[in-house]
Parts: sequence; structure tokens; C-alpha cells
Amino acid sequence: MKKILSISIALLLIHTFTFAQKLPADSIFANYYKATGGKELWNGVKSYSLKRNYASASAAPFESNVSVSIPDQSMYKSKVIMRRNFEYGVKPNEGWIKVPIGNKIDVKDLSQAEQENMRIEIYENLAPFIDYQKRGLIATTVGTEAVNGVTTNHVEMQGKGVKYNLYFDAATGLLVRQRETIGGIETVSTYSNYAKSAYGISYPTKIVQVNSSDKKPVTVTSSLNINQTIAPEVFKR
Repeated sequence: MKKILSISIALLLIHTFTFAQKLPADSIFANYYKATGGKELWNGVKSYSLKRNYASASAAPFESNVSVSIPDQSMYKSKVIMRRNFEYGVKPNEGWIKVPIGNKIDVKDLSQAEQENMRIEIYENLAPFIDYQKRGLIATTVGTEAVNGVTTNHVEMQGKGVKYNLYFDAATGLLVRQRETIGGIETVSTYSNYAKSAYGISYPTKIVQVNSSDKKPVTVTSSLNINQTIAPEVFKR
């Protein structure tokens, strides 16, 4: 009887120790890369184009088109709202917005904060932890946590002006939820409907976002193209 009790206690301790162990953040990120196509494919990403449609019960739907050159750290984004096309651009040392006014286009400088937000988007549109250390971010595993009934690995990542809480499905390795805090506003994004791009990398085609400012859910549907030729004129002011 004592022997059986001793074995039971030993097994319980082993189980508790194993459960308490935390995967390193880099291992969690590596699992994500593996689940979405492999690190070799991810290392080969040089540019991408992203089309997104935004729908909300409380606002008119709109669409957005994004083009990014990662080596040049250049990003173009357009938003078509009520048939008006607003264009944004950012490069390493400048950022601007083009606003349609009648038959003319008014070009204005973006603030430094707006520029930095767009530079964060360059990576975040694909995965916020890409080259995170080179970008001055620190990642720490918090532990396991249930998200919509799914056991996830929770990683906290932060740097200058931005903080993320990332939740990865412990079984599949996929990112299922993200909480981003920037400029005092928290945005919660829930990711689903992963699909494989023509390049071979899988990405979430559906995102439901809620921010602490208006607290109204927005559904975002996406389509992604990687390493297709982007005309240099796209990134001209």
C-alpha cells in the first residue's frame, strides 16, 4: 500500500512539474513558423501585398490595400471610405497622408507617432514577433491560459511604445488571440480561418478586432500575396 501511495505521489509531482514548465518564447514562435509553412519560407519574405475588408454593425464597411517592402522599410496603405481614397506612406525617415479634397489631393506629413505605428504594422500584418529582438522587443512566456476553451501558450512582448500579449494554440502552434497596447489604446484581435497563400505561408483570413476606444467589434477579412513585384512608384510621396 505504501509503495502504491509513493508511486502515485511521484507521478503527481512529475505531472505538476511538467505542467508548470514554460516553453521559451522562441520555442513558441518557432512552433508558429513551423505550423504556418516553415522558417525557411518565412526567411524568404521580402515584400507583400495585403487586401482587407472591414465590416462593423455600427459603421460603413471599408476596404484597405497594403503594400510593403521589408528591406526598404517602406509601406503604402490606402483606405477607401465612402468612395474616397485616403493614401498613407512611410519610409525610414518620413511619412505622409494624401487626402482627397474635391478634385485635388492634399499631402500632409504624418506625426512621428503615426509614422512609428505604421512601421510597427510592417511586421504586425504578418506576425508581430518577426525579428523581434533586432527591433528592440523583449518576449517572455507568461504560462498557459484558456482562450475560448482552447489551451494556449501566453507570451508577453514589449518594446518602446508598444506591448503585446500573444496567445498561441498549444496543440496547433497557431496564434489565436493578440492584445496590443499602443498609444494608450488596447486592441484585442481574435484570429481564425487560417489559409495557405500561393507563396506557401498560412495566415488568418478572418480577424475580429475590438479596441478600448469604441468597444465595437470589427470583422476583418484578408487576402495575402507574398513576394510579388511591387512597382517603386507605389512608395513615392
